Amino acid sequence: MYSFNEKIKNITLKELLTLLIALFLIYFALNELKILNFSSVWIYFFIILFFTYKLRDCFSSFKTDFRNVFAKKLLKNILIVVVLNIFISYGFLYLSGFILEAFPSLGGIVNFTISSGYLCHSLMVVGGFIATVVVSPISEELIFRGVLFNRIKLIVPTVISILIVSLLFAAMHSYGNISAAFIFAICMSILYLKTDNILVPIFAHFLNNLMAETIVFVDSGSILFTNGVVMGFVSILAVISFIVILKVIIKELNNIK
Repeated sequence: MYSFNEKIKNITLKELLTLLIALFLIYFALNELKILNFSSVWIYFFIILFFTYKLRDCFSSFKTDFRNVFAKKLLKNILIVVVLNIFISYGFLYLSGFILEAFPSLGGIVNFTISSGYLCHSLMVVGGFIATVVVSPISEELIFRGVLFNRIKLIVPTVISILIVSLLFAAMHSYGNISAAFIFAICMSILYLKTDNILVPIFAHFLNNLMAETIVFVDSGSILFTNGVVMGFVSILAVISFIVILKVIIKELNNIK
């Protein structure tokens, strides 16, 4: 019997792409024809259902993989990676905001705004919170690390596969988040590669989104983007975090055969 992670690796690109294309066609058809307001969140739900069905006969090993996520040393590494990536994310948001202030004409192209109020409002909606913190990490990690990464690295060197999948992951994010998402995706790929446990990047992704949403909720007055002292302090932490993460990424990628 296949283990949980071995079964994930056996899911083909054809199966995944067929599902994604079908879901997006349904999404656009229902919304364009105004038959039903089919939220994109439902796509994530159906993706999770697909993986649940494909992995239905190997949940005994799932329990072991789940317990391994909380091993003391691994959990410590996950927390460090997540916290550093949170600081990096805010650093790139500050940089993006500065660029837009210096070049206002870019605003119409990238359509980027920093609005804690909007995010806080969405946070009050339980469904939106669950989608961001739980549904999104599970579905995205299963797609990008579980299937795409494993399949692409059969064709190209592992490092190239990490970069390709990370670029694809980053492309899903808005301006201001793309660079941070790229770095985060590389970290998730490395965690997955080192542990051979898809639940590790899923849990790290969950913690990342939970922390980000919590910060936005607590920062209802947008202090992180309006107080110069706070912005300066966070920017320094962002630079330090970026240097640390970059060194670790380079070291880990060099060690990959």
